[in-house]
Amino acid sequence: MHKPLRIALASATAVALTGGLLTFSAVNATAADSTHVPQADFNGDGIGDVAFSAAGAYVSGHKDAGQVVVLYGTATGVSSAKRSTISQNTTGNPGTAETGDAFGSETAYADFNGDGYDDLAVGSPGEDIGSDVDGGGLVILWGSASGLTGKGTGIADPAPSSHDYWGKNLAAGDFDGDGKADLAVGSSASTIHVFKGGFNSAGTAGGRYTIKPPIQSGGSANGPLNLTAGDINGDKRTDLVVDGYETQTDYGWNRNYYIPGTASGLSVASAKALKPGVITAIGDINADGYGDIVSGAYWDTTTGDGTTIPDSGKGGKVWVTYGSGGGPGNSTGITQDTGNVPGGAENKDWFGSELDLGDINGDGFLDLAIGVPGEDLGSAANTGAVTVLYGTSTGLNTTSGAQGFAQSTPGVPGSDEADDEFGLDVKLDDVTGDGKADLVVGSYENDGNGAVTYLPSNGTVITATGSRTISPSTSGVSTTGTPSFGANFAD
Repeated sequence: MHKPLRIALASATAVALTGGLLTFSAVNATAADSTHVPQADFNGDGIGDVAFSAAGAYVSGHKDAGQVVVLYGTATGVSSAKRSTISQNTTGNPGTAETGDAFGSETAYADFNGDGYDDLAVGSPGEDIGSDVDGGGLVILWGSASGLTGKGTGIADPAPSSHDYWGKNLAAGDFDGDGKADLAVGSSASTIHVFKGGFNSAGTAGGRYTIKPPIQSGGSANGPLNLTAGDINGDKRTDLVVDGYETQTDYGWNRNYYIPGTASGLSVASAKALKPGVITAIGDINADGYGDIVSGAYWDTTTGDGTTIPDSGKGGKVWVTYGSGGGPGNSTGITQDTGNVPGGAENKDWFGSELDLGDINGDGFLDLAIGVPGEDLGSAANTGAVTVLYGTSTGLNTTSGAQGFAQSTPGVPGSDEADDEFGLDVKLDDVTGDGKADLVVGSYENDGNGAVTYLPSNGTVITATGSRTISPSTSGVSTTGTPSFGANFAD
């Protein structure tokens, strides 16, 4: 049956694997174990770090072998001057860089071994394991005082004959509330494997169990599309939002499911259906002690054949579902025609294709960055933009204070060009150590080379003053082919 709602953001936002049989769109999986959104600190210096993929990068001549890049936070923000660039050929990293591995397609961070440094789980879903084509691979890169050095440990697939693309979705949190990091891992199957109790240096977890939410299974386009972790009901256990094609109708619409964490782990028996949206962020926007779910239904209101799509908006719609003691509560929808949200709703804007939460002004309310990579500006089609909405005690403010950024915004590096898709991914993290979240933006700059743009907080709002662009050529990533540098930030 035709499934229209997993719309790739054109080839520009996807890394093609194994001869074009599978594409992975730029999706992220937010890891959170509280009502706030934790940020990565791989070197333990107290300043946020940003990790992201270059999953289409050539490594030693191998197309789409993939790399991970880490930009370490400093008092002046992030740049390529202080970074790590890691492939499967990096010393200490298990495996070998091969064509189509797409190492780094999906990442999630947490302190998996409890040593005080965040670690990075990295998927390579196109990895061939022996004769198992596209079986997929997963490794944890260990944090240290020097950050991520490439030292890592492989996490074996416990059921390789049951699925492909092991590691294509990842989310980290503390689902049973025991104080140790857990890791949820997706594949082409609807079954999700959850490793609990952290990992030791040999890659052995404290335990493992599986959950099976009501999503379609099998094939390159099925299994979970995205996994997002955060505490929605305020019980200090991480909950999980699973996005996939629902099984209740023949049409197979996109749907999110809330799966609460309990003392014994994630409970599918208590799952609840939510508003749709492939990209999801979780954090406490209104500071009421409960994590709120933000999801981006970035598709248009109808399909190409004129079929009306439920819960969608022209050019995309962002749904905010506020948390409560009982889990997900009331929902409200936001489009570019809502209040004074910058821009206007137009088909194929892809408003909400990427989302992230962080506190830009330090007022205790989380703010939201929204990617709009399909935005047309002037004659530049799909040049892209980013919208920033600020949190208040009553939720996101859509009537005043909103900001919009594009590469034509004064002070922002670059210029509006067709298919740049500025806003391909967005990240709100404090990368200067001042307690305020800064904005980092991915784009598909220069025909798929990609770029990352840093826009700092001035303590009150995001500003272009002090902004800079980080490019693959200055970060140890080859610009042969389409490396898609910055297409997917770790969460």
